[in-house]
Amino acid sequence: MASGTLDPRALENRRMLVRLAIAAVGMFGFGFALVPFYEKICEVTGLRNLLVSNASDNAENTQVDTTRNIVVEMDANTHSLAWRFKPLQSNVTVHPGQLVRVDYEIENTLDRAVTGQAIPSYGPKVAERYFRKLECFCFTQQTLGPNEKRIMPVVFVVDGSAPVDLNEITLSYTFFEVAGKG
Repeated sequence: MASGTLDPRALENRRMLVRLAIAAVGMFGFGFALVPFYEKICEVTGLRNLLVSNASDNAENTQVDTTRNIVVEMDANTHSLAWRFKPLQSNVTVHPGQLVRVDYEIENTLDRAVTGQAIPSYGPKVAERYFRKLECFCFTQQTLGPNEKRIMPVVFVVDGSAPVDLNEITLSYTFFEVAGKG
């Protein structure tokens, strides 16, 4: 072969190298362009729109209806558990949409650690649809040390769309021991 000519294999390898380089540059460009493309899709569809907040939606969701009162009665029970458990107030009068905090006191009367789980129930049953807990000890298991006493909050809102004839709600918790824990 002459020194100035390339064999067909070397020529094909160079063409392949150029194609791969173009593909790599194209993939890099596509990846770089994907971010603004994704943001535009999210803006158009309203998905994952974290930067723009619709203030009127927020105000509507948290608006308090001062024309209505609902009495929420608190109840506390234990099932085969040596704990003292009680609400610090037996009832509270709330307006739909009002953020409310109620505290419960719990005490382990044993000389060993015990783990329990609270299960809520509502009366009347329809109230469950309109009772929104934002913070509650019932979300997780509670471990109390020997003779430990604790104050635990429940933060809730009664939804403004609750029926007008729903004037009274009973919020009842029953603590059960979690077997094998403690």
